[in-house]
Amino acid sequence: MSIETRLAELGVTLPDAAAPAANYVPFVRDGDTIYVSGQISSDENGLIKGKLGADMDVERGAAAARRCAISLLAQVRAACDGDLDRLVQVVKLMGFVNSTADFTDQPKVINGASDFLVEALGDAGRHARSAVSAASLPLGVAVEIDGIFRIR
Repeated sequence: MSIETRLAELGVTLPDAAAPAANYVPFVRDGDTIYVSGQISSDENGLIKGKLGADMDVERGAAAARRCAISLLAQVRAACDGDLDRLVQVVKLMGFVNSTADFTDQPKVINGASDFLVEALGDAGRHARSAVSAASLPLGVAVEIDGIFRIR
């Protein structure tokens, strides 16, 4: 089954890959490796803003992380000239959580991205990962995630 078909079964339509907001590129391809720049939490209604531990709970934070993973896949699709089935493995995610100093559930928030990628890609979605706190993130978003992917 194609990745796009699996995403459709999950009710997910990938957005167009977002253009960079400054002097950087959305991804770099190096052989069979794609490095995707940080994708901030957003959906069809705009930015998903908030600070975990203050005005956002873990469940909403995990949903924001899931949206970051969807945006990461959109960038991978663009890097693969529209053929997402070239994706072989999610190698590593680095997740940043906009959270208060005493918030300690960053891994639970980033699980929203990790769980989605495994649900959508099976074993190819299993990856190494970091989940860290940030005092603030661009534009006040709740989550930002970058990633490394292997393609064929």
